[in-house]
Amino acid sequence: MIIKAKKSLGQNFLKDKNVLKKIADKSLLNNSAELIEIGPGTGNLTDYLIKKNPKKVFLIEKDEELSKYLKNKFFDKIKVINKDILKFFDYEIFNKNTIVIGNLPYNISSQILVKFILDNNFKYKALIFMFQKEMADRILAEVNSKNYGRLSILSNWKFDIKKLFDIKPSSFEPKPKVESSLLFFSEKVDKINLKNPKSLELITRILFNQKRKKIRKSINNIFKKNNKIISDLNLNLDLRPQNLDLKTYCNIASKYDSEKIS
Repeated sequence: MIIKAKKSLGQNFLKDKNVLKKIADKSLLNNSAELIEIGPGTGNLTDYLIKKNPKKVFLIEKDEELSKYLKNKFFDKIKVINKDILKFFDYEIFNKNTIVIGNLPYNISSQILVKFILDNNFKYKALIFMFQKEMADRILAEVNSKNYGRLSILSNWKFDIKKLFDIKPSSFEPKPKVESSLLFFSEKVDKINLKNPKSLELITRILFNQKRKKIRKSINNIFKKNNKIISDLNLNLDLRPQNLDLKTYCNIASKYDSEKIS
């Protein structure tokens, strides 16, 4: 059966055997770990991951045709869940021994990552996700750099992140126009406590919508020009969004929650 990648679903199937083996070797999978693979495609990577003998294997695949193909290919070795990960809330299959792996569709990769950042009902040991290299660079970016933005702040609030390696376009079918990067995420044990992480997402979205402008107008809008609250934050309002570090963004989000700004 010939399966063709669907452009509408952002599918690029990983085919390079050396890369597939390399990912499996970095996966931390063993007989006590459980695997959830997001967007397994034709199961090329799944083949290598199963060889690591995980306790359970769940494949979350939105494409109905691919879901049927995967069930026929792996039979009782795996459970295929024909769902859109962005609309998936079956937390039962996630636990502290779960390794979540995904060659994420480029067009929704940031949305998938943000879902795992903001939804505390997902339990796992680690996330191993593939992104366009440009997106990975944004996730890893540090304050005052050109790539620093919403994803940098949200990701680094929740996770310790490590780049494992880059992957050439020739490793995929069809071949994308850009390089990819594989990132390893483990939840921070000492992350800054936030009452409502969604407030951090909101604050970063508002500020980075005006990323080239000073933060004065955005901060005034967020806090309804309440000078007392803004003064308490002790911000330099002449700075731009990329000049504020993670701790400062968390302080703004915490202040927003405590003052119940609506």
